[in-house]
Amino acid sequence: MSRTDWEVVIGLEVHAQLNTSSKIFSAASTAFGAAPNAQVAPVDIALPGALPVLNRGAVERAIRFGLAIGAEVAPRSVFARKNYFYPDLPKGYQISQFELPVVQGGEITIRVGEGEGDKAYDKTVRLTRAHLEEDAGKSLHEDFHGMTGIDLNRAGTPLLEIVSEPDMRSSAEAVAYARALHALVRWIDICDGNMQEGSFRCDANVSVRRKGAIELGTRREIKNLNSFRFLQQAIDFEVQWQIDTIEDGGRIQQATVLFDPDTGETRMMRSKEDAHDYRYFPDPDLLPLAIADEWKARVAAAMPELPGAMKARFIDDWGLSAYDATTLTASKEIADFYQATVDAAGGGALATQLPKLCANWVMGELAARLNKAEREIADSPVSPAQLAGLVARIGDNTISNAIGRKVFDALWNGEGASADEIIERDGLKQVTDSGAIDALIDEVLAANQKSVDEFRAGKEKAFNALVGQVMKASRGKANPAQVNELLRAKLGG
Repeated sequence: MSRTDWEVVIGLEVHAQLNTSSKIFSAASTAFGAAPNAQVAPVDIALPGALPVLNRGAVERAIRFGLAIGAEVAPRSVFARKNYFYPDLPKGYQISQFELPVVQGGEITIRVGEGEGDKAYDKTVRLTRAHLEEDAGKSLHEDFHGMTGIDLNRAGTPLLEIVSEPDMRSSAEAVAYARALHALVRWIDICDGNMQEGSFRCDANVSVRRKGAIELGTRREIKNLNSFRFLQQAIDFEVQWQIDTIEDGGRIQQATVLFDPDTGETRMMRSKEDAHDYRYFPDPDLLPLAIADEWKARVAAAMPELPGAMKARFIDDWGLSAYDATTLTASKEIADFYQATVDAAGGGALATQLPKLCANWVMGELAARLNKAEREIADSPVSPAQLAGLVARIGDNTISNAIGRKVFDALWNGEGASADEIIERDGLKQVTDSGAIDALIDEVLAANQKSVDEFRAGKEKAFNALVGQVMKASRGKANPAQVNELLRAKLGG
């Protein structure tokens, strides 16, 4: 039986570490990289009599997320004790939320695939909930001579666990969802998204069922995936493993599994617990969390423009394509850079041209150069104002696109403060005088009779060769559109 006879069902649970400076129930620091057990408070290590105090900043970040995904921010939610034993959990329970989470429902629209062709499509993924909880500590297995050490610096770090509905049907959709969620939590400034440091971790619940079946298959949960590449590899392996197991007559057992990046395989860690195994009950040390409408209104008023609204504005106000607008709102850093570039470019007679020109340069030359240099857009040597100046000079025909790339090189290398300075200093202004271009064309035609004859015999490539000779003679400064127009007129005559 082929893979196409099966349907994949995927839901993700994402743990986003909230970027508060202190922990969710204590004043201990959340800074990354401290010496083991250097950032702990009495409540983090369960000293007798130590009581938790809820971090208001963590709640505000949860509210911000709920508003961003169009969810219900619960006016009343409850903290519960999730009971299990593990060496890095000093209390013997984790403070989390169960029956009454702070965020309920919501949705995120994702773009699956690249480009604007038939293979790319949009999809809406529903969210079940997002709830606040504390992180556990970390077990250290190295450099302890066969023993395990415990670092409790992470214990009590505030997390927002974001749970999706099982709406995804491929690893590509799961990765697109994870990327969109990662971009959103950074966009609204609730999480730094650093996957290497564990600030954004994914658990993937994966099952398969026969095409057309209604009942879900038995799921296995792949824990702690800390890169998008590992997420895709883990799901792809797990899907094939489940299909092969069923087709060979086996049964899938509900389980928690780990992904081994070295082998590209998942392996079982333990049988999967259900909610009743954790013996949830309301935490007696914490009052129910009450969120008034006034609090939500204050948070909403301080929210940035969200990606969906900005994308729609780029399309409606500036005439960008859906693909361009999606690309430019892929992260807040890119969107802010592009917005600042358009704002700095000004308007006037070029007002309708500049947004698209700016988009082309941000997505094209700038993105390529940043990628080659392995730099983020926030570290671009070319500022939005500098790029805007360059785009404006292309837009008003002061320079051509080809000359523009030379100017960009100079800006990138710090060889000038502005495009205007470089253009003036290096004599790069585009030649637009028809008489001067006519003279260059006459020289080229006289020196390239063979190409002239080939063009008149129907070889279009010969025309391009002549254009190239004219541009070379002008040292790239002749207006290409004028060269094409005047040259074709002369050859036609």
